[in-house]
Formats: sequence, C-alpha cells, structure tokens
Amino acid sequence: MLKITSREHPTVKLLVKLQKSARFRKQSKLAILDGIHLIQTYLNSDRTPEMLVISESGQNNEEIRSILKTSKSAQKSSVILVTDHVFQKISPVQSPTGILASIPIPDTVCPNGPVHHDCCVLLETLQDPGNLGTILRTAAAAGFEHIYLSADCTDVWSPKTLRAAMGAHFVLNIHTDCDLLEIASQFQGQVLGTSPTAEKNLYQIDFMQPTAFVFGNEGAGLTLILQQAVDETISIPMPGKIESLNAAIAASICLYEKVRQTMQLSNI
Repeated sequence: MLKITSREHPTVKLLVKLQKSARFRKQSKLAILDGIHLIQTYLNSDRTPEMLVISESGQNNEEIRSILKTSKSAQKSSVILVTDHVFQKISPVQSPTGILASIPIPDTVCPNGPVHHDCCVLLETLQDPGNLGTILRTAAAAGFEHIYLSADCTDVWSPKTLRAAMGAHFVLNIHTDCDLLEIASQFQGQVLGTSPTAEKNLYQIDFMQPTAFVFGNEGAGLTLILQQAVDETISIPMPGKIESLNAAIAASICLYEKVRQTMQLSNI
C-alpha cells in the first residue's frame, strides 16, 4: 500500500482538482466520493473505484477496515494511505470520515429517437447542487429511472451533489448536456411543467399514463420556450402564506403524487 505524506504529491493534486473543478471532472471522466456510506453504496452496486484513499486515523475505523477486507470491488482498486493532514486537503468535507474514492463517470450521452419511459424527470438550469442531489435521491426512491439535465445545470458529479443524492447516481440513468426540447417532443406520454400561477393543480392530473416532469431553475422557473413545449403546466396548492416552495421539495411532491396514484390503483 502506497503511503503519501506530502500535500504536493501529484496524486494529492489530482484528487484536489477533481474535488474543485467541474471542467476537470468532465475532461478526466472521474469524480470523488467521500464517506463510508456513499462508498459502500457504490461498492454494493458492483462497481470498482479507480482509487481508494484512507487516512491514518481512518484505517482504524472498523467499517473502513471491513470495506477493505470484504469488498471484492475495493480489493481490485488502488488503495492509498495518507496522513490525516494530507487527507484534510483532499476531502471536500470539514469533518471527513477517513475514506474517499475516485470513480469513473459513466457515459451520460442523451439518447436519440423516441423516449419510451413510464416516467422520467427533465431538469432545466438547476443551479444548487443540494437541490439537484435531493431530486435525484427522491426520483430513485420513487422508482423513476431516467433523469435528463440541460447543459447549463450544475455539475451532477460534484461532491456536494453526490453527497445529497446519497447513492442515487448508482441506480439512475443520468443523461447530461441534453436538448430538453428534443427530449420533451420525443417523449411518448404527457409532459408536465410546474408554475405557481398555473390554473390546474397537481391533484387534478391523471398519472396513470407515462409522464415526464419538467422542473426549472430555482429562481426563474422554466424558460418560456420550454413552457410552450410541455403538454400541461400545473401548480402545487399552497394554502399557507408562502409564495413558493424549494425546488427539490416541489419536485418531491410531484413525483410522489404519481407514486400515490399508482399505489392506489394497484390496491383497487
């Protein structure tokens, strides 16, 4: 096992760059996972990290030791031990658990032709990595499999997005740099946008058909051109004294209304 004690080591510089630069992540097709749970989830999906980095204090953690001993995927990875001082520089969190990994980013190219899904999510110009990660996590929990992101969305493979998604990346088909107008036009089902001023609300929609939800920027919402491309714009009832909802919360409410209707039908 290689041990690194210098913050100037080329591997340390590589990992720091992966942590901080979306452009470098895209060029290198690598991303950083930080933390026991996230890495364990990745390993459980039968994927192999490029590299596992363990801090000196982390090597005494029972969960980390178990990962290294029992996971065949972990054993196939390059394992590096670093001092706690070096690990603090590499880790994207203030209180690291003592393990991180560099992983290959899968191919995320958008498909051509008709889009046949029972349900999917289109995200336009979403800027907050926490919101993006939460939407991914909710979509995965609700049984949605396909996510389409416009080119100007925040980086889906950033450390913050990965932490917020809590492993959802590894069960979803995530498509980046997409032409959402093209995806919406090719979708074989209803395409729904959201707006607080829409006349029809979420609970007036029949979700017993293939549905694509389109969610826009946290502040500006959907662009006019995408608003015109959806089949229906819907609102979420807000009887209280608040004008809008957080983007991730709004998306969660919508996705789970489809889940509710589907479960209600199956119980009839």
